[in-house]
Amino acid sequence: VASRDSRLSFCTKMCYGIGGVPNQVASSATAFYLQLFLLDVAQIPAAQVSLVLFGGKVSGAAADPVAGFFINRSRRTGSGRLMPWVLGCTPFIAVAYFFLWFLPPFTSLRGLWYTIFYCLFQALATFFQVPYTALTMLLTPSPRERDSVTAYRITMEMVGTLMGATVHGLIVSGAHGPHGCEDAALPRQAALSPDATRLYCIAAAAVALTYPVCSSLLCLGVKERPASSAPASGQGLSFLAGLALTARHPPYLKLVVSFLFISAAVQVEQSYLVLFCTHASRLHHHVQSLVLTILVSAVLSTPLWEWVLQRFGKRTSAFGIFVMVPFAILLAAVPTAPVAYVVVFVSGVSIAVSLLLPWSMLPDVVEDFELQHQHGPGLETIFYSSYVFFTKLAGAGALGISTLSLEFSGYQAGACQQAEEVVVTLKVLIGAVPTCMILIGLCILMVGPAPKAPSQDTSRQLSLQRRTSYSLT
Repeated sequence: VASRDSRLSFCTKMCYGIGGVPNQVASSATAFYLQLFLLDVAQIPAAQVSLVLFGGKVSGAAADPVAGFFINRSRRTGSGRLMPWVLGCTPFIAVAYFFLWFLPPFTSLRGLWYTIFYCLFQALATFFQVPYTALTMLLTPSPRERDSVTAYRITMEMVGTLMGATVHGLIVSGAHGPHGCEDAALPRQAALSPDATRLYCIAAAAVALTYPVCSSLLCLGVKERPASSAPASGQGLSFLAGLALTARHPPYLKLVVSFLFISAAVQVEQSYLVLFCTHASRLHHHVQSLVLTILVSAVLSTPLWEWVLQRFGKRTSAFGIFVMVPFAILLAAVPTAPVAYVVVFVSGVSIAVSLLLPWSMLPDVVEDFELQHQHGPGLETIFYSSYVFFTKLAGAGALGISTLSLEFSGYQAGACQQAEEVVVTLKVLIGAVPTCMILIGLCILMVGPAPKAPSQDTSRQLSLQRRTSYSLT
């Protein structure tokens, strides 16, 4: 039972949860709408868009071990050791996010402009998220209270994910549509509202404003306690040394490689949904509703999958990811509104389990590793950091290569009607590509025995879960 001093008030838990909202709002908006903005509003070539997306994702991946290195070696200040990193990143990340959606007056260097600001945004978002999630350990010494505050964080992050796609989508909904095509004398006339750039700037400002507002509430409502425990033996290892050690553990390798494919499939599905509805089907009027449906479905099905994981086991739950496969192919073959709503609902359910499953299996892998090796629990963070690092790199490669395929198929930025080759490419990217990656990932995951869930010492598993965060983007 938590002592009176270690208990956290409802206000403290809410303020901590609110601190995680901005990154989820921004990540959700960029996941669904950035590619469409770069291609049809900024009108930069698809090859340059692939470089923007790839560079940004790689920047975010590289920032993970760098952030851990510097934050672990920072000294405690009057406001704590982790809080200054969160507050220090806030103004810079808000500015970087706004200029990511700003249309500069020049055209020749727009690709470079968006590459710079997307890389800055991804790196700063990492430097914001790493100390924020680690702050859980310094709020209270009570494991029960830490679990409670983590539940608040996950709930608020899910709310932020819904807010990001919904608010951004509603604001920019007037920027795209058939109005520019209905009266077009030429088939290549741009289908953009004259207010498109202004609408995107308003949406960017609204999302950027969540950073100072939510960070201020976090700072006012949360007090960081000094760390009371000695550093674990594993924490003395560098990222590369820890990575070399963990990479020799077969269950971890299998988990990482399988979810490299699965997470990349989910990112491709999210990124191309809006483009597919806009250019490869007559679903442009349904874009906002479809995006909202897939997110609501994922959020609402999360508690169900948590029960399934506990009741039927993790391997059985993995088949929930496979459910997305036939429906993704169905959407590419029959792109009608009724089919689309069914497909995105089922996809949301599958995405939820694809996000929950690795974080549920990772504690078992860590426990299995520690039973075979004499290393301290500090290696938990190495397992987590390297997993995030590789999944971000996989997403970078998948999005970069797939966007490059649009360039080869003849994609015309801002065009009302794309060539048939582009339509076919978008159908492949929304159907065949995620299907193949999911099947490969599941095959790797199912091969060989899985590490058994620990039956004792569950506090270590809860500690790892508190270091992780669920994200739909």
